[in-house]
Amino acid sequence: MLISLYQTTFTKLRLFEGIAPLLMRLYLAPVMLQAGWNKVTNFDSIVTWFGNAEWGLGLPFPTVMAGLATGTELIGGALLLAGLLTRLISIPLMITMLVAALSVHWENGWLAIADSSSWLANGTLFYNPSVVEAAEKLDAAKSILQQHGNYEWLTSSGNFVILNNGVEFAITYFIMLLALLFIGGGRFVSLDYWLKKWIN
Repeated sequence: MLISLYQTTFTKLRLFEGIAPLLMRLYLAPVMLQAGWNKVTNFDSIVTWFGNAEWGLGLPFPTVMAGLATGTELIGGALLLAGLLTRLISIPLMITMLVAALSVHWENGWLAIADSSSWLANGTLFYNPSVVEAAEKLDAAKSILQQHGNYEWLTSSGNFVILNNGVEFAITYFIMLLALLFIGGGRFVSLDYWLKKWIN
């Protein structure tokens, strides 16, 4: 009886299996579009940052690399939004996220926002001394603002934080894209689904 109820319930739930990939696509698309747009509007600076080995990433062929990253994010974001070629576009987007994680964020550890109380800030794999020191710096900044600024107005839109710029977001996006690679754009809710039905 219980097994039958379980099977019936999950058979009916299959009608809604497109919701999860739809929500992942709707979450990722604006992130990718915004990242691509930021690169378009600051393209020369991005090329310089990609190529400079002293204070940038030191990547070879910086103009080509910046163009590939920009195009992948803009086109990829648009395709994710439509649910078109979802599995295919997930691959270059995953590569972009891996390159970002390893070349930009890795040295900062895991956390995107510095939280010195997190076990992820103090572990051996993701240890980052600047995250450990962040609480003291944040307290000092808050104290200065409370004494010399309109602190209530300054914090009325949210709390102050210290950006750590760790791998957290890039790896999260990578995992979501990996899921889309395997499950596709979603049943009923993607152009991929309807194109496949039309072709077949």
